[in-house]
Amino acid sequence: LPVMNRRFFSPAPLQVGPLQLTGTEAHHLLHVLRAAPGDEIILFDGAGGEFSACIESTARKTVACQILQERSVNRELPAELVLGAALPKGERQRWLVEKATELGVTRLVPVETSRSTQQRVKQQRTNTPHDRLQRTVIESCKQCGRNQLMDISPTTSLDVFLRAAPAASHRWMAHPQGATSAHAKVTPAVDLPTWLLVGPEGGFPEHETTQAKTEGWQTIDLGPRILRVETAAIALTSLATLPTG
Repeated sequence: LPVMNRRFFSPAPLQVGPLQLTGTEAHHLLHVLRAAPGDEIILFDGAGGEFSACIESTARKTVACQILQERSVNRELPAELVLGAALPKGERQRWLVEKATELGVTRLVPVETSRSTQQRVKQQRTNTPHDRLQRTVIESCKQCGRNQLMDISPTTSLDVFLRAAPAASHRWMAHPQGATSAHAKVTPAVDLPTWLLVGPEGGFPEHETTQAKTEGWQTIDLGPRILRVETAAIALTSLATLPTG
């Protein structure tokens, strides 16, 4: 199998020994990649481990593997990265989850603000179900090499999210009006947990911005153009994670 196609997810904890792959991963191996006995693959269980394995036999819906050894591979950021966002709708929501996973976000928190509350009923008809978003996380981890699944938290209120960020953390909130330039303040953070926040379409009203500042958050200006929610979320995440040199 080509290297890019060799990573597969196991919902069960992994250890050296036999394993039966079923479900989506077995189907992909059997009917898309046409895997055969003797093929070598890489398995991960989302808890940080990565294992080399060999396919021993195949059936119509299952793949029997022998897990050979655990590899010590860490592709996570040095400190926790939490992204709070008023999630956009439909495919844009799935795209945000995919890219946040690739960039190393530890936890994605859907945040409900005063403006997103007003849009809630309409959004409920277009939001992607949690199980599909979780599948997006898995597929993104397979592609980018992460062995730790990004967690998607239950929806929380803005007030709770603002207060949940540890005092000893970087706290950056995307907000253009009167904010500090991103390049002046946001640099890749490796020493402390980093919490990021992006609001809904239309941004944050003044009382929410004031509350965030009171809680110790810095407002960050991402530039003169109006960005969609998912664009702003990935732009801010990139500034906090990608090397500058």
